Amino acid sequence: MKLNISFPSNGTQKTFDFDNEQAVRPFFDKRMSAEVEGDSLGDEWKGYVFRITGGNDKQGFCLTQGVLTNKRVRLLLAKGSKGYIPRRTGERKRKSVRGCIVDAQLSVLNLAIIKKGEKEIPGLTDTQVPRRLGPKRASKIRKLFNLSKKDDVRKYVIRRKIEPKKEGKKPYSKAPRIQRLVTPQTLQRKRHRVALKKQRAQKQKTLAANYAKLLAKHQQERREARHLAHQKRRSSHKSESKA
Repeated sequence: MKLNISFPSNGTQKTFDFDNEQAVRPFFDKRMSAEVEGDSLGDEWKGYVFRITGGNDKQGFCLTQGVLTNKRVRLLLAKGSKGYIPRRTGERKRKSVRGCIVDAQLSVLNLAIIKKGEKEIPGLTDTQVPRRLGPKRASKIRKLFNLSKKDDVRKYVIRRKIEPKKEGKKPYSKAPRIQRLVTPQTLQRKRHRVALKKQRAQKQKTLAANYAKLLAKHQQERREARHLAHQKRRSSHKSESKA
């Protein structure tokens, strides 16, 4: 079985092939996200602790979180399901998925190191791959550089230098567009939106009050008209009775 081991803190990963089934037996019958000690893999892995992040069986079906079996089952998948892309709106389809429990039928098992051991693993823990991209969100940039609210985040954006492929052109740099950045302009726009909202509410309130007055006046006129008509009928009945 192949073990695809990653070391997130260094940004590295490497695949190791273990032909001895006894070495990988402690991973059997464990679920995804389970933590397993790596002492059985060899002396160089002593003290390492792994988290199971995924894997593929020999037919290429990947482990699916939440399916508590070590076999393949056919499930009715909808939009948002792992391993299924609907072609039409609301489409569902029954497809084969593999359970999240590890067994000997897997060809590759994905692991992440959550605790480093005593010895260094060549190509995995002794090297460090720098992050290609820096943080994009304003709060995460502040967290990375330990900035306060008063500091200008735009001065701390991580730019990456790009070498042009064509000869004779100058190298240039790129920087991400900061998300959720609060500037005086955004605050002014927010105040403008709130002011428009208050104006609309006040306008609706005034229109409702005017309509209520008009409706009351109309009802009063109808009541007076009915009262006059009733008086006329009573006077006509009295005159007929006297005659």
